Amino acid sequence: MRCTALGCGLLILLLMSSAAGAATTLKFSVVGIEGEQKKNVLAYLGAAPESDENRRNFVVSARDKVESALQALGYYQPEIEIDLQRTEPQWRLSIVVNAGEPVRVRDINIQILGAAANDDNFTRLTSDTGFSSGDVLHHGRFESFRENVLSLGQRRGYLRGEIVASRIEVQVEAGTADIMLWYDSGPRLLFGEIIVDNTLIDSDLFDSMLTFQPGDYFDQVRLQELQSRLQRTHYFSSVIVLPQRKRSPGDRVPVVVNLQRAKRHSFDVGVGYSTDTEERMSLTWRTPRINRHGHSQQTRLEYSPINPSGRFTYSIPVSDPLTDVVQLWARVEENEFGDIDSRQNELGIKRETKNRNWIYGYSLRELNESWDIAGYSASNDYLLFGGSVSRRTHRGSIVDPEWGFSQLYTVEATADQLGSDLDLLRFTAALRYVMTPVPRNRLVTRLDLGRVKIANGDRRDLAPSLAFFAGGSQSIRGYAYQSLGDELTVVEPNGETKTLVVGGDRLVIGSLEYQYYFTDTWRGALFVDAGDAFDRGEFDAKVGAGFGVHYVTPVGAVRVELANSVSEDDPSWRLVFAIGAEF
Repeated sequence: MRCTALGCGLLILLLMSSAAGAATTLKFSVVGIEGEQKKNVLAYLGAAPESDENRRNFVVSARDKVESALQALGYYQPEIEIDLQRTEPQWRLSIVVNAGEPVRVRDINIQILGAAANDDNFTRLTSDTGFSSGDVLHHGRFESFRENVLSLGQRRGYLRGEIVASRIEVQVEAGTADIMLWYDSGPRLLFGEIIVDNTLIDSDLFDSMLTFQPGDYFDQVRLQELQSRLQRTHYFSSVIVLPQRKRSPGDRVPVVVNLQRAKRHSFDVGVGYSTDTEERMSLTWRTPRINRHGHSQQTRLEYSPINPSGRFTYSIPVSDPLTDVVQLWARVEENEFGDIDSRQNELGIKRETKNRNWIYGYSLRELNESWDIAGYSASNDYLLFGGSVSRRTHRGSIVDPEWGFSQLYTVEATADQLGSDLDLLRFTAALRYVMTPVPRNRLVTRLDLGRVKIANGDRRDLAPSLAFFAGGSQSIRGYAYQSLGDELTVVEPNGETKTLVVGGDRLVIGSLEYQYYFTDTWRGALFVDAGDAFDRGEFDAKVGAGFGVHYVTPVGAVRVELANSVSEDDPSWRLVFAIGAEF
């Protein structure tokens, strides 16, 4: 029924009469409209009421709310029929809507006054307002444009800008609307003095991180970039960059940078397990800021039955601490490479620079390595000059991207004239590609290449850490960790022969994995890995395949997988457990 003035009055009296017993609920429906219209009406109406008082208010105000919701979208003459059925235990409210003909934009009067009149950013904004003559009037688009004008003015340095005229004149009977918005930007202000406590950070180091200089045009985005850069150094527990708008009677805005020291030291303890290295424990000690020049250190101790290690790294910013750093390090490590027990002592220096997405490294390291195999012991010294180039791009989470491509290339060389026991050139390449062609379906591919060229010396004198091995959770699944490589047959004292894995001077490994996401955090996987670590002319591709279940965490996926060797006649299944990102 149509709610006339008399009908509405009777309806209100009916609602005001209380019913005995327990309170009832109300269920309502909106019919006759769809899409944005219905969505907006439902938003204005809100959730169904649960109390008696709120139920009365809901019914009485329903018409006004529907009208307001439709007017916001340009429909000023709707026909609305409201029918209430008071049944027990639930009232039912039916709202039938005919939106009618919309109001359309007739005239648009937008003016940018002041210095912003010649700003290309405002020209682009006003050329795409979101509405034009003849469009259905949409109040939300106008308000959004209005806020965009004010926001752009603040970002671009028109801090005294204001809307001097803003209105929408609706001619309901004619079905037209005229829009008017005038914005006076005033002058574009400049960055003024930058105030920072130089006892907390060296002035040259701070200057290297600036995204603007005094006298540059004020830009809110550049302020945010400075704050982000200072936070990413980890030198400070708090960074607040504040423009002093009230202290800028002229055309310059001073900027105050408030810094609070980070904790001088931090300690992290880690416990984990993987099928590669078995149980693992770690202790990391960090000093993010040793002095006002931005020096830092990290000391990390790790223990596992296969690979105990310790590393000390001292970092010194050359210019920008985020893009140009020198690292000094010392490392001791033991490892099991195939059938070889290795002990490494290393000192090194590296300079790492970043340019956009590319990272370039230049290094010099001194390596002393001793190893034992089948009763044979050896020890060699190397002075290795190296370089690296890497790049990583992605879309989505860094640990679980929808798409991503990473690449890392390294080269190292040494010569006996420089005190090394071998003349060699070593090259590696690691590539990872992730893609999601359709939702919930992801492909992960990887390719690892390696080559050691010995110019002068015996291949048997190549240190295990400079050779190549395959097998394990990050290599060819279905084979044990570092169990694949060139083989050596030896005769034991009892006369029996034994085959030992000694690594290769070449490496080729490829992998293809399909993943399906059951939920945002759980996924299944099918994979095949293939390749070998070998010496010249001895390539024998090993193939592993399997399946698994992954649980995605903020630090990477927890992977539980079963894999076996396709290359073996009677392979056994291997359980693979690991934590980390593929990318």
